[in-house]
Amino acid sequence: MGTRTIKEWPADDRPRERLERLGPAALSPRELLAILLETGAPAAGGRPSRSAVELAADVLDAFRGVDGRLSLRRLAQASLTELQRVPGVGLAKATKLLAALELGRRVAHEDFGPRWRIRGPRDVFEYFHLRLRDTPQEEFHVLLVNAQHEVLRDVVVSRGVLDAALVHPREVFRPAIVESAAAVVLAHNHPSGDPTPSTEDRQVTRQLVAAGRLVDIEVLDHVVVGDGRYVSFRERGWLDG
Repeated sequence: MGTRTIKEWPADDRPRERLERLGPAALSPRELLAILLETGAPAAGGRPSRSAVELAADVLDAFRGVDGRLSLRRLAQASLTELQRVPGVGLAKATKLLAALELGRRVAHEDFGPRWRIRGPRDVFEYFHLRLRDTPQEEFHVLLVNAQHEVLRDVVVSRGVLDAALVHPREVFRPAIVESAAAVVLAHNHPSGDPTPSTEDRQVTRQLVAAGRLVDIEVLDHVVVGDGRYVSFRERGWLDG
């Protein structure tokens, strides 16, 4: 006997009707995902049919944390390919989920406008934390700032393991020169959650600080973003050697 579709549920139990009546905050993650998925999945390969709510539960189960608990952060780290490994989730459903998760990240980042001022490393951490904490690979960013330390632009220099060959001074300082930036702030994340700088981190920073002196653009700081914490090269006194 197949699973009842959501249309066969009592109206008060349907996610869409519950959202309309109570607002989105009243819904569980499973119900919110079900609204995004819109439809369930038909029976296939010996697997019974799934309603949208049951398929949403399958998605959440597939991305539980290492402790077995529900983890929306694990889901936020999922790639398009990983989402499609959940039976019943095809390309259309996977892209819709990724789009919704990215919108959430952008909403969280929206308060930081183009003239947002950096007063210290904590501001750099706040700027990047929600954006980078669930990124499965390292991203190296350069914030171009004016003389008042207001952000002119955020430039992504590289993605992947931080390497001096990838983070070349010209990729960092070319946009700074074009934008007439007075200084730059370097930032990258550690997907492990531990922001302790590596030997390579320190080597890259020394190289960029030296290059900045040559073109008269100061490197104000290099902030390594971890899970809920950060390390500032300026606070540690590492920018001068």
